[in-house]
Amino acid sequence: MARAPHDVPSPDPSLPTVSGLVVVDKPAGWTSHDVVARMRRLAGTRKVGHAGTLDPMATGVLVVGVEKATRLLTWVVGQDKTYEAVLRLGQATVTDDAEGELVAAAEPAAVEALTDEAVTAAVAGLTGAIQQVPAKVSAIKVDGRRAYAQVRAGRDVELAARPVTVSAFDVHRITRTRDDAGRPVLDVEATVSCSTGTYVRALARDLGEALGVGGHLTALRRTRVGALTVEHASTLDQLAADVAAGRPLPVTTLEQAAAGLFPVRRLTAAEAGDLADGRRIGPSAGDPADGPLDNDAVTAGLAPDGRLVALLQDRGDRGARTAKPVLVFLPGERFPAVPEPPAQPGRDR
Repeated sequence: MARAPHDVPSPDPSLPTVSGLVVVDKPAGWTSHDVVARMRRLAGTRKVGHAGTLDPMATGVLVVGVEKATRLLTWVVGQDKTYEAVLRLGQATVTDDAEGELVAAAEPAAVEALTDEAVTAAVAGLTGAIQQVPAKVSAIKVDGRRAYAQVRAGRDVELAARPVTVSAFDVHRITRTRDDAGRPVLDVEATVSCSTGTYVRALARDLGEALGVGGHLTALRRTRVGALTVEHASTLDQLAADVAAGRPLPVTTLEQAAAGLFPVRRLTAAEAGDLADGRRIGPSAGDPADGPLDNDAVTAGLAPDGRLVALLQDRGDRGARTAKPVLVFLPGERFPAVPEPPAQPGRDR
């Protein structure tokens, strides 16, 4: 559980408030909200949020936005993710993970008859573009209420299948073992890379169903969100030690984060000023005659001094395209032109 607030160091008030993404290595037993609450104290601001919930039993990468970087979290959530997982075959639970009540256990003979080849073949069937029914104990809303709240209230919840992409489902080891009651089970250790909205718990459930023995998730560690990996992550204890020592929190700056999420457009001083005032500028795309425009494509606009001014989307049809600011980070700012470096005199030969 989280320590009481008085046990958490506060940042040095002489240091500027950080604004960026902090990659936290979430410990087991903590909710994502617990981590946000701790980070608010460590960062010295209430303006903190996270990009994608991790279940309490899960560990690993939780991307936390501080101050202006909270406005980037919508796009961070949409990034592909990678997990290290252990999927147990032979038993099903109400939550599709080890936190839930056991609702079915396969006949021992059926579990013992499973071959490694059968498991890997079933895994292949859950790889690529698939239709997945999310886990019932999830934050998805059904009739205006969270699915998990309805399940815990004893209601039967039906969730619609939705398209997701499992780009990699690599099995590293299959271990034949027994649970605490002595029942035979298979533990499948795997790496899963997938699109946003994919439930690894549901993959464990569906793998067990495909093999006719049931399945659930027993361990999960998120190792990557987009370009941010567990190698970039700090534990909460490490972050607390930084703050206690008067060091600033290690952040991925707004500019670094935007460059990892979007194509970058280098702006002139005049363009940066127009965007800061909410005005459109010339399009970011190429020749206006290049065909249909992707109005969902986002570009990060950087000022001549390198600061992130705005996120842009091209709008309009052929011959009338403009780039519209959809999110302005430096409203009303003015940007002096950066002088060109002097030409180097030629050498006498």
